Amino acid sequence: MSTFTIVTDSTSYIPADIVKQYEIIVAPQVLIWEDKTYRDGVDIQSSEFYSRLQTAKTMPSTSQVSPATMQEIFQGAVDKGQSVLGIFISSKLSGTLQSAIQAKDMMGSAGDKVTLIDSRSTAMALGFQALAAARAAKAGASLEECAALAEKAHERTGVFFAVDTLEFLHRGGRIGGAQRFIGAALNMKPILALKDGKVEGVERIRTKSKAHDRVLDLVTEQVKGKTNIHIATLHANAADDARKLLDRATAQLSPVETLFTEVSPVVGTHTGPGTVGLAYMVD
Repeated sequence: MSTFTIVTDSTSYIPADIVKQYEIIVAPQVLIWEDKTYRDGVDIQSSEFYSRLQTAKTMPSTSQVSPATMQEIFQGAVDKGQSVLGIFISSKLSGTLQSAIQAKDMMGSAGDKVTLIDSRSTAMALGFQALAAARAAKAGASLEECAALAEKAHERTGVFFAVDTLEFLHRGGRIGGAQRFIGAALNMKPILALKDGKVEGVERIRTKSKAHDRVLDLVTEQVKGKTNIHIATLHANAADDARKLLDRATAQLSPVETLFTEVSPVVGTHTGPGTVGLAYMVD
């Protein structure tokens, strides 16, 4: 049994069966809608969220995991004799890591058992980093070795995604370098990527199908010549499109692992429905 627990947040999209298999703890982000607070993936699921979003008159907002929640998670692990390795969404996209730092500080000397990593990413690009650490831990690696592995995994992961509209990212302030697409993206499908921990604009494509083609092309360029390719699709209420894209990626790239994941309600608030993308990790 490992002497430490791996903690990530709900924007990692790691499928529930894999979370259970590797005993990963997932800290839920927070969705605020019509004066009610929901824990991402706990109190509200993706299917319910997107169904409700279609007719909503009031748009939801989001908040990061609170320091109190982080402290409860960390302290629970420490009380069981475990150390903690926390791997969280990019600090340039969310205050989640700051909440974790505050929680660690609130724990006094027990906080010395908590190690924190900024993934500089999100979605399964974050999930793959956490999974790499979890799999190494199960194989007997130390916390220090797993932390180093997660840090290095950042350089070997990425995510590209096509959105139907920039409206949601613009409204939520998460648009980063894609700001230049505003006003020029009418009837276009922007392709975005996470670069240096921020959402950046890559290209504008005229149709949805061609945008999905280009997402696959961009991922193919990134993994060319690499080994042990891991691929995950992500989608916001666009399961059919995502499944087709994952099937094509599987046939084209021969990955050692494929995962089919949904954009969680908290991230879906910012990307909007119709988003489809691919995350990857390589050796």
